[in-house]
Amino acid sequence: MTDSGPVRGRVAGGVATYLGLPYAAPPVRFEMPTRPVGWTEVLDATERGPTAPHVVRPFPNLDVVPLVGTGSDGSDGDYLRLNIWAPENAQRAPVMVWVHGGGFVVGSKDAPISDGTEFARSGVVCVAINYRMGIDGFLPVPGVPTNLGLRDMLFALRWVQDNIAAFGGDPANVTAFGESAGAMAIANLVTSPLAKGLFKRAIIQSGHGAMVRDIPVAQRLVRKLARLLGVSPDADGFRSVSHPSAMAALEKVAKPTAIDLRDANGFEPVFGISRFIPVWGDDVLPMKPVEALRQGAGAEIDILIGTNTEEMNLYFVPTAVRDKIPGVLAWWLLSRSLPSARKALKAYGWGRKGVRPGAAMTRAMSDLVFRWPARQYASAHRGRTHVYEMEWGSPACGGKLGACHGIELPFVFKTLDIATGPEGLVGEAPPAELAETAHSIWVNFATDGTLPWRHWNGDRLVYQLAAGDTVVEPPMAAAHFLPG
Repeated sequence: MTDSGPVRGRVAGGVATYLGLPYAAPPVRFEMPTRPVGWTEVLDATERGPTAPHVVRPFPNLDVVPLVGTGSDGSDGDYLRLNIWAPENAQRAPVMVWVHGGGFVVGSKDAPISDGTEFARSGVVCVAINYRMGIDGFLPVPGVPTNLGLRDMLFALRWVQDNIAAFGGDPANVTAFGESAGAMAIANLVTSPLAKGLFKRAIIQSGHGAMVRDIPVAQRLVRKLARLLGVSPDADGFRSVSHPSAMAALEKVAKPTAIDLRDANGFEPVFGISRFIPVWGDDVLPMKPVEALRQGAGAEIDILIGTNTEEMNLYFVPTAVRDKIPGVLAWWLLSRSLPSARKALKAYGWGRKGVRPGAAMTRAMSDLVFRWPARQYASAHRGRTHVYEMEWGSPACGGKLGACHGIELPFVFKTLDIATGPEGLVGEAPPAELAETAHSIWVNFATDGTLPWRHWNGDRLVYQLAAGDTVVEPPMAAAHFLPG
């Protein structure tokens, strides 16, 4: 029973599964989320339901559908829904709320690789949510509530507080966890005054709090998209745009030459990976998250944060960019986001014998985009913080994919079979014992906060997820090229 009405899922193998539960009403474009209309008849919660509008583009030599799902044309707008996997007959079990990644423009609660069944088998109530993305979720249109995608997440987290006990979960023991854009969002919400009391712990996988924009900078994107779509740069203009037209415009502004979103210091925090990210300076994020951490925001929340050793391989290996890009183009691409691009590339090996420009760029961006900002976030947090690094290397893409972005997901969720195969993320014969280790670490942290290594604060210890040991984090070159 939810506060909107009764629901019926299914039980199999000791796991009760509820799919497609509405946590909010169908979203009205550019308006705040609202409660769903109640029902009296039992709602059948055995179908996943619609997802937010997005287009999934195939990667060469790599199947990414298990990572992000299959896409949606937006024809069914009732997509503010969630899935629940709970132990049968659970009582006051720990709760984990999953926020999917996808650059704030793609992804779904239904991505096969993040199925929560194994968490339920481990005694956890796992919840996965959809949220608004792209133009509808993260474009700061004048006169419209900002950060609507984050507001959807907050609304879902409040739904969990109000309803999860009916599914055997403990609302006082909630861990928010996510990867990539989902991790960025959670890292932001740790600092948000609107998230107080909604979760006790956070797991931030390949994310941090530095991927936010000033509202005036982000409004350049508003004006650019309005021109592309032939509408006024306001709510009425964008409401008139169909979802297919909006998604086509997203493709256009994603091109490297489409728009300059660098700030006054010549820095672009997303390095071109996505044009759509949260903004700061509103009631959701009154200040930049890292600065808010330094002032004590979120100190009551325990944090597990980490990255993968070769994050950018996901983007540059299947496409052959790492092996084939010439030096001038590598410099130009990085210079669109980083004022000292040439020095950064040289620090990561450009110009040294045997180091290809693309290899230097890939290593540099792995640190610049993910690894170093995550360490900055850990250092700024005034509460208990633990840091991990996933270093197991996938043999996919001819043995070159390595410890890329997203590689930890099938291990954390114990869904290796979904990602195994000639074009699977983990290649052939991934180590099942690593999945047992990673999954157990996540479950134990969500249950009572315990972890098998000391915290980061002061020690700068990093747990190597594949090796199962800790190392002291050495200085990295990226520290010299990013704002503090």
